[in-house]
Amino acid sequence: MDSLGDRIKGKRKELNMSQSELADRVGISYAQIGRYETKGAQPPAKTLTDIADALGVSPDFLIYGSAEQKANIKLSDPELINQFKAIEGMDEEDRNVVKKLIDAFITKKQIQKLAH
Repeated sequence: MDSLGDRIKGKRKELNMSQSELADRVGISYAQIGRYETKGAQPPAKTLTDIADALGVSPDFLIYGSAEQKANIKLSDPELINQFKAIEGMDEEDRNVVKKLIDAFITKKQIQKLAH
C-alpha cells in the first residue's frame, strides 16, 4: 500500500502542481513537502489538513488511501461487523454523523501515533 508521502506526491502530480506550489498554498517550505513525500516525515495535524485542502482531498485519504485501498483491509471483529451493519440501516443523516465521529477518532489516534 502507498505511504502518506506517496499519496501526497501522487495527488500533487495528478494536479500538475510543483512542490513549491503546494508549499506556497500550505504556507511551508518546498523542502518540507519533499521530506513528507520522500523521507517519511509526518506532518502535524494542521499541516496535514492544509495539504489535504490544497490537494482537494480529505486528510483521511492522505493517511489511509482510497476507498478501494481501505476495502482491501479485512474486518474480522464480529462485534464491529454487527455495529457497522446496524449503522448501514440508519438514515443517511445518522450514518454521516457516525462516519464523522469515526473519522475524527481515527484521525486523532493517527496524530497521537505520529507524535510518539
